[in-house]
Amino acid sequence: MTPSPRWKTVVFDLDGTLCNTIDLILASFAHAHRAVLGEELDETVARRRIGRTLHDIYQPWGDKAEELRLAYLDFNLANLERLQTSFDGIDRLLADLGVAEVQLGIVTSKQRTSAERSLAASGLTGLVPVVCAMGETEHHKPHPEPILHAVQELQADPASSVYIGDAVVDVRAAQAAGIDQIAVTWGAGDRTELLLTQPTAACDSVDELARVLLG
Repeated sequence: MTPSPRWKTVVFDLDGTLCNTIDLILASFAHAHRAVLGEELDETVARRRIGRTLHDIYQPWGDKAEELRLAYLDFNLANLERLQTSFDGIDRLLADLGVAEVQLGIVTSKQRTSAERSLAASGLTGLVPVVCAMGETEHHKPHPEPILHAVQELQADPASSVYIGDAVVDVRAAQAAGIDQIAVTWGAGDRTELLLTQPTAACDSVDELARVLLG
């Protein structure tokens, strides 16, 4: 059966959507909090941070912000291959979208080097041609600029594009960009909170996402 893509352009979040970096991110937050502040960090608080930039997350700590950011990054980069895992079926989904001639992109709050390492660790290198990483636009999610930048890089029509992510900031950013949104629930986001944002669609598994995208 020939696939019939619902959207011509699909842009993904990275962490918790394409790559299972949740344990890595939570451990990195916990390490930074413990190493710099000498305190334990509640996991619920840490989960709510996912999807935002480290600059925004640590800004409230003032003169400790940069130390926290560096502690996070040092731990994250040192433990990426050990703690990151893959989501079953994502590689096949990306390949199937490519065969269906769907344009693919990524918008992430990671810096490009970290994003490329995460893609490599999950065996996804080369499957998504356009990546918009932290620092490559003036604003970051939930601002729409990174998503619009990726769509523009793909020379795509926002009206036939969709953004897919696991966090409330992902849905909000896509809504602000005026493009459709799919919330996925296998990442860090709380399912109830994601549904309250009223995304275009919500998917609980990679197989369900494939059906929504490819018919």
